[in-house]
Amino acid sequence: MTTGFREFIEMQRKEGNVLDVTKTVSPIFEAPRMAYNDKRCIVFHDCFGRKAAMNVMNSREQLARALGVSQDQIISKLSSTGYDGQIRRVDDSPMFEVKSKANLSTLPIMKHFKKDGGAYITAGIVVSKYKDQVNASIHRLMVVNDNTLAARLVPPRHTYVLHKEAAKHNEPLQVGIVIGVDPVTVFAASTRVPEGLEWNYAAALKGEPLELVTLDNGVEVPHGEIVLEGEIDPTEKVKEGPFVDITGSYDHIRPEPVIHLKKMYSRKDPIYHGILPGGAEHKLLMGVPYEPLIYKAVGGVTKVKNVVLTEGGCCYLHAIVQIEKQTEGDGMNAIMAAFAAHTSLKHVVIVDTDINIFDPMDVEYAIATRVKADKDVMIISNVRGSSLDPVCEDNVTSKMGIDATRPLKASDKFERAKI
Repeated sequence: MTTGFREFIEMQRKEGNVLDVTKTVSPIFEAPRMAYNDKRCIVFHDCFGRKAAMNVMNSREQLARALGVSQDQIISKLSSTGYDGQIRRVDDSPMFEVKSKANLSTLPIMKHFKKDGGAYITAGIVVSKYKDQVNASIHRLMVVNDNTLAARLVPPRHTYVLHKEAAKHNEPLQVGIVIGVDPVTVFAASTRVPEGLEWNYAAALKGEPLELVTLDNGVEVPHGEIVLEGEIDPTEKVKEGPFVDITGSYDHIRPEPVIHLKKMYSRKDPIYHGILPGGAEHKLLMGVPYEPLIYKAVGGVTKVKNVVLTEGGCCYLHAIVQIEKQTEGDGMNAIMAAFAAHTSLKHVVIVDTDINIFDPMDVEYAIATRVKADKDVMIISNVRGSSLDPVCEDNVTSKMGIDATRPLKASDKFERAKI
């Protein structure tokens, strides 16, 4: 299994999946535009005088490779992995080769779209610590000036809670922001896990201990290319946004907390990692971690075989769930379980084992031939949805579940002919 950011890129390069751009490229619009128009991993060798990489893990194929499994084993791997991986604390790291005061102007931080509120760090794992509580997660971070960021903290997630707790005592929240981390650890930091167990989950997924190194402010971070050390101010806020989120549309401007940066560490020749907002890597990291949650929830009501959050649904709003139906009503129970597991889910289709959930035409076939709208479609009104859904009003929306499974009693009638 690959364990390093650079090693993962090099592996893809050997397979012909890396576009090396040697000409000078601007991080303002130009580099993001090239990543938007190319599905390969892209390494910019001169982006604002620095190296940068985008589309590093932007497909299920690459996620499977990072996890060391085949694509059809992703859901099994994720749903069966616990939070008991081992942590190894070390005294030094390759990213400590260069130490300086924080100066964001020296990094190729990208501005992606014309209406963006500024340049954004999009692949930084924000590790926060308050007393004995620790959290690791990815937040969008807008550049305010050379040593200040605005962080989008979503309530009631853990970083938001820790910041609120520190602010009650008028204390800053200590953070380390590490960029250019191995893809499995990035995935783990993107996943909802029990509080404080992100690193244990990463180690369990990797199948080996995860090394952590301690910054001067006491925050422990994994190895990466670049790490920023600072603190989230207890009271200060600035306007953050607009920012293109997972649906490809703009999220609106909000007052958000400010991170004051003090120190910066990096390798001698660091590779900055940028995730294209609304791009395939963004969708994969934000959506796929919900698949095992849906898988486990549906497994509590019937025999579940597989789950996918579809690309057309932004890998977030639409799910296809494959079940091996045991009794009539399992399809409807699966719908309710899926919505309970992923509250941002908007539409879900339940299908039989003979339907390929990764083939939109096959799923449409199931809807066309196995659904009676008056009895197989469930519509739920006035429920919590996703703030990222443009039609959602005050986080309230409507949801639809489609039971596209065949009746058990008439299964022969739905048998698909084979040559």
